[in-house]
Amino acid sequence: MASAPPMRRTSSGQFPLLREHSLVPIGMATILPEAARHVRHLEAELLAYFNRFGYDEIILPTFEYLDVLAPGLEPMLLENSYKIVDRTTGRILLLRPDVTAQIARTVAMGMVGTHFPLRLSYRASVFRHEPEHVGRDREIFQIGAELIGADDPSADSEIIMLMIECLRQVGLRSFKISLGHVGFFKGLLIRAGLSPEGQRRAEQAAVRKDVPKLGEILSQERVTKRATHGILEALELCGQADVLSKGRALAKGEKPLVQALDRLASVYRLLCATGFQESVLLDLGEFRGFDYYDGIVFDVFTDGIGVEIGGGGRYDHLIGRFGRNLPSTGFALSVDRLFRGLNLSEKTMSVGPEVLIVAPLGLSARLVSVAQRLRRAGIRTVQRPVNPSGRDLIGVAVKAGLAADIDTIVVVSVDNPTSDQVIVLHQGDYRRIAGSTGRAHIRKRTVSIEDLIASLRVDLGGAV
Repeated sequence: MASAPPMRRTSSGQFPLLREHSLVPIGMATILPEAARHVRHLEAELLAYFNRFGYDEIILPTFEYLDVLAPGLEPMLLENSYKIVDRTTGRILLLRPDVTAQIARTVAMGMVGTHFPLRLSYRASVFRHEPEHVGRDREIFQIGAELIGADDPSADSEIIMLMIECLRQVGLRSFKISLGHVGFFKGLLIRAGLSPEGQRRAEQAAVRKDVPKLGEILSQERVTKRATHGILEALELCGQADVLSKGRALAKGEKPLVQALDRLASVYRLLCATGFQESVLLDLGEFRGFDYYDGIVFDVFTDGIGVEIGGGGRYDHLIGRFGRNLPSTGFALSVDRLFRGLNLSEKTMSVGPEVLIVAPLGLSARLVSVAQRLRRAGIRTVQRPVNPSGRDLIGVAVKAGLAADIDTIVVVSVDNPTSDQVIVLHQGDYRRIAGSTGRAHIRKRTVSIEDLIASLRVDLGGAV
């Protein structure tokens, strides 16, 4: 397939878009055909790989009732959600801001008799209002997996291994997993005696790795210098196994902190034992931005993207907000950021052989018949009836092929010896004679439809 024209990006790095502020809402995406092929292929490849691990796809509603989903969402996320009134019931509807909360609600309320552990996967868009000056997208394309009903280090390791294997499967070679435990950093804040509001603000600063802001908050909360030093040190403790020993020194034997480090050490050992040590960094300040995480948490980063391309963690009490507690863990990848990390916008994607089939208006029925045979054989086929108006049919077909940027032209003509034969022109033939009116310059090949299909099927083997 010929190269697509250059594709533009927005300032936030979103997919190549066709956007005007007066026509398209800010932060929403229109994905153009070349990028759309990459995106759909990427999603399909990831979902197929999830399936190999035993994760079944679930499709969730775009809207939820606010009062139903609210228990699973933190106040800030609720505030930044899009809401409308249901015309039928008068209740407030929420445009999906988070998939994990939806899955938690679905499992707790709608999957009675399910055998656990339960493995689910999904692809979905989530919608969150962000101030325009922040430069973040308001429509976020996600793909992810959830492991529900298992609470042990092997479950944590499984979900992280799945994410790593998926990233490798789609061709992302350079990335790092930042692995931590929410309980450790929270434990340090609790031990320091912060007020509930001070702890909330401190956690938000930790999510952003904003050391100066965190120090300011601790000062305002009148935390002792010694405790402040330990908290700020923990936020920047990142590396390999030696990080754990430094963390134990900060824990000072306190049971909640030691338990968090023990769980983190177990997961890290499992990942190292299965060959993932080079992909994983321990980070005792790892602290994701959703309040339902209460155990192992992780983010994944890659070169050239200034923010995480995905992440996840353990949420043992989220499902309980909707009914019964079930230990769970999972992750989500931002398809947009992964797309950019793979540099797919700069690559032309092969979609197999593409054919333009042309015939005079009087042969429309035969045109459709031949096109259907090609499509049933798995060949992408565009049909076009033309009116030569006394001009050369081959010349008209050549111009149509150039206009459509399609390499292979099939011409259905009254001049064919039998109804099962067509004329074929290939890119190397008709591009050289573009603009020429001399029929002698055109090399034509008359073949049977079966032979044409056989030759195109050879090309199908190299399709992406």
